[in-house]
Amino acid sequence: MSLPPLTDEELSETFRAEAEASKAWPFEEARKIMKRYENSAYPEDGVLFETGYGPSGLPHIGTFGEVARTSMVRHAFRVMTGDKVATRLICFSDDMDGMRKIPDNVPSPSALDPHLQKPLTAVPDPFCNEHGSFGAHNNAKLRSFLDTFQFEYEFASATEYYKSGAFDAVLLEAARKYRKIMDVMLPTLGEERQATYSPFLPISPKTGRVLYVPMKNVDPDAGTITFDDEEGEETTLPITGGQVKLQWKPDFGMRWAALGIDFEMFGKDHQTNSVIYDKICRILGGRAPEHFVYELFLDDKGEKISKSKGNGISIDEWLTYAPTESLALYMFQKPKTAKRLYFDVIPRAVDEYYQFLAAYERQDAKQRLSNPVYHIHAGKVPAVQMPVPFSMLLNLVSASNAENRDVMWGFISSYAPGTSAATHPDLDRLVGFALRYYEDFVKPNKRFRAPDEVERSALEELGQSLRRQPVDADGATLQDAALDVARGIERYQDHSKKSPSGGPGVSVVFFQMLYEVLLGQERGPRFGSFVALYGTERTADLIDQALAGELTGANTPV
Repeated sequence: MSLPPLTDEELSETFRAEAEASKAWPFEEARKIMKRYENSAYPEDGVLFETGYGPSGLPHIGTFGEVARTSMVRHAFRVMTGDKVATRLICFSDDMDGMRKIPDNVPSPSALDPHLQKPLTAVPDPFCNEHGSFGAHNNAKLRSFLDTFQFEYEFASATEYYKSGAFDAVLLEAARKYRKIMDVMLPTLGEERQATYSPFLPISPKTGRVLYVPMKNVDPDAGTITFDDEEGEETTLPITGGQVKLQWKPDFGMRWAALGIDFEMFGKDHQTNSVIYDKICRILGGRAPEHFVYELFLDDKGEKISKSKGNGISIDEWLTYAPTESLALYMFQKPKTAKRLYFDVIPRAVDEYYQFLAAYERQDAKQRLSNPVYHIHAGKVPAVQMPVPFSMLLNLVSASNAENRDVMWGFISSYAPGTSAATHPDLDRLVGFALRYYEDFVKPNKRFRAPDEVERSALEELGQSLRRQPVDADGATLQDAALDVARGIERYQDHSKKSPSGGPGVSVVFFQMLYEVLLGQERGPRFGSFVALYGTERTADLIDQALAGELTGANTPV
C-alpha cells in the first residue's frame, strides 16, 4: 500500500510554516527527525519508522496505540517536508523469541509442553495448524489487525530476517565487538547472571530450543560461537544464517543498526534500557534512532495494564462500545501522561472526538494542526454532523428503557426533525453503541434514591414548570426553567456565582440531585438538553414516578 497524497492545503507554504511552528506532539517529534538530517541528505530508500511486536500473544490495544501514534508522526513529517522525502513504516515481529510459557487461551495447552523455549516460529500452530507455526498464526493476526484499521506499513519477521542473512553483517560485527557489548551489558546484571550471560543465544541443533548458555569462545574471524549444549556437549555454531539470535536488549540495538531505523517509540518500561539499546546500536556502527517514550496505561485500580493479568480493556471490548476514532483520540491525547484505560473512559472519549470534529470546520490552519482529528485522519478530516452527543444517548436509553434502535430514533427524530439513520449513519452507529454500553455498564450500576422534603418540593415545582413549557421549547429554555426553580431554594443557591438578575447562582448540587433521583446515577448531561430530547411531558412523568417511589422500589430504570 502507498500513502495517499497530501492535500493542496498541506502542500502550501503557509500551511507548512504553521506546521513547523505547531506545538502538537506529532510535529514536535517530526522536527526531531528533520534536525537529524539537517547536515546530511535523507536516505535514498526513505526515512524509516519502526514499531515492535512480541507475538507470544494476540495483538492488543497497546499495539494499536503504538502504530497509530507512529503513523501520526509519520504524517506530520510528510507535511513538514512537503512530501518530498520518502517514508516507510516497518512493523517488526520478534517471532524468533523462545516461547517462555504457554498462553492460557490456546486449545490443548499441554500439547505445547515439548515446545517450550523453541522459537515461536518453530512451535506448532495450536489453532488447527492453519499457519504452520504459533508465531506465524499470531503474525497473521497482527497483519489482519493492522489492515482492519488501514494502517500503511511493511511487515517484518525476525525469523525471516535472521535466516535470510539480512542481519548477518551486523551479527559478525557483534562478534568483533563482543567485548564492548559485554562491557555495556554486565554492569546492568546481578553477580550470578554476570557469570553466565552472553548476548548470543544459540538455537540448539538437537532440540531446536533457544539456549541461554555462557560462551566458551567467540571467534569473529570464523564467525562462530562455541558453548556447551543442554547435555554438556561442546558445540560450535556459525553466528549467521539464523542459527544464533541475540538477547532482547542487544537485539534492539542490533536491529536499529542493521535496518537504519530513524524513529521508534516505546513505553516507559523501556526508558531505562533505551540507553543500552543506543549504546549497542552505536557499537555496531549504527546511529541510534530518535525516541518517543510514552506513558503506560492503567486499569480502573491504577495498576499497570498487563497482557498476562488481562486487566484493563481490550481493543475488541472498546470497539464493542465505541467507534475506532474515539480510541485513536484517546491515544493522541497526552501520550506522556499515565491514563486509566477502562470502560468508564469511553463515553467521554466518544463525545470529545465529535466535539473536535465539529470544531475543525470553523478553525484556521494553526488551530487545525493542534486539533486531534487532523492527526487521527492524517489530514483527511470528514465532515460529520452529530446532533445528539453520546452521553445524551446513554441517558436517553436510561430514562426511556429503550431496547432497540427504533425506539431511540423515535425520540431523536422528534428532537431533530429530518434526522434519520439514513441521513446520519454515524449517529445511528452511536445509537447501537449506546444501547450496548448502557446494558452492560450503566444499567447494572443504577441506584435510584428517594428525595428528601426539600428535594420533593423542588421536584414538584420543576414538574409543574415543565408541563407549562411550549412543546417545541429548546434546551436553553428548559435549562432556564430548571434554574429558575433552583434559584428560589436556599439549599441550591451558590453565592459565589451570579444569576442574570444579579442574585445568587445555582449550585451543581441541584443537578446532581436530579441525576441521582431521576436517572439513578451521579452524573448526567446538561439537563435542559436532555429534557428537549426526552420530552417535557415524559420528564414530568418521570418526576411523578420518582415522587411516588416507583423508581427506588425497583431500583431499575422505568
